[in-house]
Amino acid sequence: MLRHNLLLIYRSFKKYKSTFFINLIGLSTGLACVLLIFLWVRDELSVDKFHEKDNRLVEVVEVYSNADRPGVNNFTAGILAEALANEMPEVEYAVASRIRPEQKTIRVEENYVKAVVQYAGRDFFNMFSYDLIHGDKDKVLTDKSAAVISEDLAMKLFNTTDNIVGKVIDIPHYKQFRISGVFKGTPVNSTAQFDFVLSFEEYKDLDPNVLNWNYNKVNTYLVLNEGVDAGQFNDKIARFLDGKRDEVHTRDLTLSTRPYSEAYLYSYAQYENGEPKGGRIEYVWLFSIIGVFILGIACINFMNLSTAKASGRLKEVGVKKAIGAARQTLVFQYLGESVLMAFLSLSIALLLVLLFLPQFNLITGKYLTLSLDKDLLLMVAGTSLLTGVVAGSYPALYLSNFKPAIILKGKLGSSTGELWARKGLVIFQFALSVVLIVSVVVVYHQIEYVQTQNLGYDKENILYFEIEGKVAENLDTFLSEMQQINGIVGASSIGQSVVGGSQNTFSIDEWEGKDPDEQVPFEVRPVNYGMIELLGVDMKEGRTYSRDFGTEDSKIIFNEKAIEVMGLKDPIGKVISIQGTQLEIIGVTKDFHFASLHEEINPLFFILRPTWTHKVMARIEAGKEQETIGKLQQFYQEYNPGFPFDYKFLDQDYQNQYVAEQRVAVLSRYFAGIAILISCLGLFGLATFTAERRIKEIGIRKVMGASEWKIMELLSGDFAKMVLVAIVIALPLSYYLTKNWLDGFAYKIDLEWWHFIGAGLLTMLIALLTVSFQSVKAALANPVDSLRSE
Repeated sequence: MLRHNLLLIYRSFKKYKSTFFINLIGLSTGLACVLLIFLWVRDELSVDKFHEKDNRLVEVVEVYSNADRPGVNNFTAGILAEALANEMPEVEYAVASRIRPEQKTIRVEENYVKAVVQYAGRDFFNMFSYDLIHGDKDKVLTDKSAAVISEDLAMKLFNTTDNIVGKVIDIPHYKQFRISGVFKGTPVNSTAQFDFVLSFEEYKDLDPNVLNWNYNKVNTYLVLNEGVDAGQFNDKIARFLDGKRDEVHTRDLTLSTRPYSEAYLYSYAQYENGEPKGGRIEYVWLFSIIGVFILGIACINFMNLSTAKASGRLKEVGVKKAIGAARQTLVFQYLGESVLMAFLSLSIALLLVLLFLPQFNLITGKYLTLSLDKDLLLMVAGTSLLTGVVAGSYPALYLSNFKPAIILKGKLGSSTGELWARKGLVIFQFALSVVLIVSVVVVYHQIEYVQTQNLGYDKENILYFEIEGKVAENLDTFLSEMQQINGIVGASSIGQSVVGGSQNTFSIDEWEGKDPDEQVPFEVRPVNYGMIELLGVDMKEGRTYSRDFGTEDSKIIFNEKAIEVMGLKDPIGKVISIQGTQLEIIGVTKDFHFASLHEEINPLFFILRPTWTHKVMARIEAGKEQETIGKLQQFYQEYNPGFPFDYKFLDQDYQNQYVAEQRVAVLSRYFAGIAILISCLGLFGLATFTAERRIKEIGIRKVMGASEWKIMELLSGDFAKMVLVAIVIALPLSYYLTKNWLDGFAYKIDLEWWHFIGAGLLTMLIALLTVSFQSVKAALANPVDSLRSE
């Protein structure tokens, strides 16, 4: 019986070749999209999930409920981890870690290697699953002079990982460390990427301020004991900082925890009603939904074309039922046909994924592979089976439900319900396509806006590199000699890159008119002389730092937003207090975007602290980039021998803030194109079927004097009406979705009418072009050929 059914399916495919190939192309393309999206979503959801203690691993955060700026800050005091471990029995491990890993140059004999260091507490390897090849995870970070290096770094330094425990590595101009362990390295799905780990006790010596409860500069991670309820624990530690920090700094502040592995997917920069708003999870949901929609469009094609060609199979159904075939037998046959089609499409989809996966990785910045593991096999098999059943269920039930007597007497006409169902599915297809086109247009224009927005500073042609070695010892001399290089317009130093988040400080104790109960978070940028001028930040009033005025370390410069928040009038010359230190305001800069355009401009101040700066920045004359960088590299290597010259450009840092959006823009274009292609394939098939079914009607109309244009209008009109209805339905929906996405940006484009009307007209044009081929062909056909049999 199975062999007989397979033979019938083969004959059906052979008889309806055009329908077969349209369905095969549509379903295989849809399944390929679903597979690619599944690989991407699975990878996104796996980030930071590889740690064995993931379900108990949390990060401590500060939740501030200030009415103007509620939110979450993951910067904590350096002694918080130790205090929680000592005072909270619910804590199994507590580790303090430097906020951002930093790059260092390591030397072994004459071998210099750039590597990223992370400072972390002694239980770091008990907490996180970075597998040790050599060393005891309980002991590798107990010694302040110990270093745990990655397998890759070991190979660069020693060409082996064996017998290197106990050997010495040197950070030139700083200190030597003894290797206490070797770990495999950080997986690609880890947000933390580093090459070696030093003890947090060492970091305390570097920056004693981390021992101050009012000084936030580290991350605190905990592993809770088995069975501890995270909610109850959060309630218990909420007021943990009371009595430890100044009261003004804790009044609107509570401690809490969040799962460590959630930080990647959920944005804690935007916080509403106690929950994070936005983040990468939105894109995970977005592309999951897009994948379902694309597969749904392909299934709709199958259902539409199968029911449309049903008239050609009615006699087959009538004869089978007349000689005793049960309805369930027919349902099984037609479902089997659709399931087989789905698995044939799957085989082609797998080939398409293999073919396009390298390009997909390039677009998404991933390292995805098509390894047929258990999860993937279950997913592809289940999706294909579900696709086959869903796509074939309506045709199977529809065809098997006919009464044989009516079929064989030829009295069966077209069902109004069938026609409306088919039209409804076409409308649904094109409504989704319009939504995708509008989304692509809006995302593209928002990204363009982001890239061309006046930021309030000039990011072009500025490179920067870390201060280390001899440069750190003679920074002023280095900067002075560096500026003599032809092509260097200016050079200075700063505490961190201008772009991106910084350390919030709540330690402006007082200013004129300050409400004692008011708590305002400020961004801080330690700078050297000339840094503000180098960046091209405009002054609203006052002046910048200058050696012409003698010592300037008791002066401070705010941005406009800070002055506005503090409510200061005529701020120049007024004095504020930071941790008891009196600082005079000498300037106010115009507001500039030091964070991404997702966020409002925050209050910020510059403070002159050359010894707190960690990066040299230099502006290069436009048109002389390569020549100047070559000279700068030569000068650097002569001045700082052995240290590799590793630099980055500031404008690239700015672009990196919008990597997720840029990838969404590119992927959306591809997926929108695929959705339109699959929809048009179905429309083409329906137009072909309609033209074939009405061939005699068209012949009679032409004999009676109808023009080719009238025939084309007759055949295209119904489809144009369906697409028009789809556009009308899709435009309000697309407005809601795009507006919701744009609300994630503090600075954004305005939605214009042409975003929507243009997408609708483009969809209509594509649909009419798809239908027109068959319409023109039918209109130009000789009526003699269609009427000869009559």
